[in-house]
Amino acid sequence: MSEAASTVDIGLQPPPPLGGFARFSTVDYPGHLCAVIYTQGCPCRCRYCHNPHLQPGRGQSGISWPAIMAWLATRAGLLDAVAFCGGEPTAHKSLRAALQQVRELGFGTALHTSGIYPYQFSQMLPYIDWVGFDIKAPPARYAAVTGVPGSGVRVQDSVEWLLSGNVAYEIRTTVHPAILDTADLIAIARWLKLLGVSRWVLQSFNPAGCVNGDLVTSYAPIGHELLDELRGYVPNISVR
Repeated sequence: MSEAASTVDIGLQPPPPLGGFARFSTVDYPGHLCAVIYTQGCPCRCRYCHNPHLQPGRGQSGISWPAIMAWLATRAGLLDAVAFCGGEPTAHKSLRAALQQVRELGFGTALHTSGIYPYQFSQMLPYIDWVGFDIKAPPARYAAVTGVPGSGVRVQDSVEWLLSGNVAYEIRTTVHPAILDTADLIAIARWLKLLGVSRWVLQSFNPAGCVNGDLVTSYAPIGHELLDELRGYVPNISVR
């Protein structure tokens, strides 16, 4: 770890507001057994969100950062990593120090992000081993899906930061026909091709926790013909 990194101290600033903590996960950092820290707060208002309770800036989790760190210290050598999810973890500048503290305990780090805060994301990348990056829409429709004006430009910047580094990553998109139609998915595929992305995960809509009843009742899986067309742009596509 660089000298610059070692000067970061979470004790000098409040930790990210915590929305939840899972002691064990096998899916939040592929190939690794990890704990998951959920941060509170997200500017996006995606209709398919299955963690809407994490959208407000503050919650009532009752979880403390010192308690999590104390527990993690007892799991050194047993857990591989810690994943930060949300909410949107990069909304909090103190996440960088939190990532460093986790790494100093001997754990790898994973981040799940929408990329909506490109500068903060770029500052955190040196402390991250793997990124799960959500592409929510083609650039022109980003604001319509996220509810955040200008979010398409921000995400473009974050993707470019991600691709310019050496961090392992997964690009993924949640699929629901009421949110993204065929033309939208093709537009995303073309965009990813231009960016040089060759691997893409299409995530089936998760109804658990979603408060939008219309989406829950109107979901339909992606068809094989569309998948074949999308693979013409991004060769390695998997459906989860």
